Amino acid sequence: MAHWLNLGQILKVNAKKFPNTIALKDSKRALTYPELNKRVNKLSHSLLSLGLEKGDKVAVLLENSVEIVEVYLATAKTGLIIVPINFRLVGKDIEYIANHSDAQAFIVHEEFTTTVDSIKPTLKNIHANRYVVVGGKTNGYREYEEFIEESSNTEVETSVNPEDTWALLYTSGTTGTPKGAVRSHESYIAFYLINAVDFGFNEHDICLNIMPLFHVNSTFFTFIFLYVGGSVYVHPARSFKAEEILKIIEGEKITFISLIPTHYHLILTAEEAKKCDIGSIKKLLCSSAPVTEKMKKDIIEFFPGVELYEGYGSTEAGIVTVLKPEDQMRKLGSIGFESLGTDYVKILDEEGKEVGVGDVGELFSRGPMLFDEYYKMPDKTKASFRGEWFSAGDLAKVDEEGFYYLVDRKDNMIITGGEHVYPSEVEKVICNHPGVFDVACIGLPDEKWGECVTAVVIPDGDIDEKTIKDCCRGVMAGYKCPKQVIFIKAEDMPRTASGKILHRVLRDRYKSRMEG
Repeated sequence: MAHWLNLGQILKVNAKKFPNTIALKDSKRALTYPELNKRVNKLSHSLLSLGLEKGDKVAVLLENSVEIVEVYLATAKTGLIIVPINFRLVGKDIEYIANHSDAQAFIVHEEFTTTVDSIKPTLKNIHANRYVVVGGKTNGYREYEEFIEESSNTEVETSVNPEDTWALLYTSGTTGTPKGAVRSHESYIAFYLINAVDFGFNEHDICLNIMPLFHVNSTFFTFIFLYVGGSVYVHPARSFKAEEILKIIEGEKITFISLIPTHYHLILTAEEAKKCDIGSIKKLLCSSAPVTEKMKKDIIEFFPGVELYEGYGSTEAGIVTVLKPEDQMRKLGSIGFESLGTDYVKILDEEGKEVGVGDVGELFSRGPMLFDEYYKMPDKTKASFRGEWFSAGDLAKVDEEGFYYLVDRKDNMIITGGEHVYPSEVEKVICNHPGVFDVACIGLPDEKWGECVTAVVIPDGDIDEKTIKDCCRGVMAGYKCPKQVIFIKAEDMPRTASGKILHRVLRDRYKSRMEG
């Protein structure tokens, strides 16, 4: 019976269809589809030669690179399961994920080998000959190029079905211990086909990948281009220099990038901003955090004729809603309509009943991009579903036209004097002040009110506590206004890999200081 081809399987087809197209490129290398397919086949045979079998897990601790893309493709071809690990984590967290996932092999960038060496004795599932290093010969590791050099470049014979697991993605843990989201090939195939239509991508597109490839955003908005026959330029995630990015856009004729608001701010304020030809950009995606009205206007002015999209989704649900270019300025703050192919979105109250227009409830969705389960966490899986409907724990509301608006995460809600305060509502007001770069609102213990609304602000110029408080007064109810303001540097704001602020970490940090 015919079935949809996964990303690894379609690479073989694209090698035939697009023999002269550059599939994958970085600052030093460029691989056509046939060249990439041969290298992926070599890696596939090499991984199987270690004694790995379909369903076994391969952990990777790699920066954005040609090699991490090849590992994704090789695991797709062989039925192995990739476990991409956040390279910003410390040793104990990497150890937890490698052990919890039951990884049986580990592919590591040279710069991370010291960290991996420190935890090797505790990684009981990984045999000593199953460590591979990218970037140079290192004791205790097989060097990547030597590892694949002697292997055959023919297709592997493994039978991989759409429902088989491809990736085990550990959430960035905005609410505690990372959970391993089990994602099938068919959930990714659904994403690629649905969003090629929703965003209008095709084989003529050239994507610049900047978001880290251990994150779901990149596995979606990078590999979609390899699926449809386009080109991908892969850039290190930890090396975001706006001037360099602008030159890559100009030199490579980039047509699409997925970025977070912080990236856009850096680009818009870069010294080289007006000197580079960025006319090739056709579409931009902003995700992970809301975009202010001013930033939207600046992006649209800076990139002439650009189509700006915003997406809401999660590691578990895929893309749930999309705000399209024509609605950007008309529906400020909205996350848009249901993504094409998403069955439905429900906003439910605590009793499980759908709320009315403008009322706040928990957002649930279902559709073909949905994950299967949390690995070895049946209770967590069960707690995230109501029947077939999944919730990432976000609170939302819908307007009379059916456009959705995120209000906040359920876990971030502040209760002060018995009243509910959604941090995002306060953050939106404060962020519109020209002296503010970014802000997070948290609730800290307070004897009188239970919790005290506290604004943690990254300033953009000279600004003081009184100014922050004044900009809130009269705009919102008094109980929502911050009772105290804390100023911090940008590098001290805790964030996930995708740029989301970790309110939980901020609460713990300042709560412990108060108690200390």
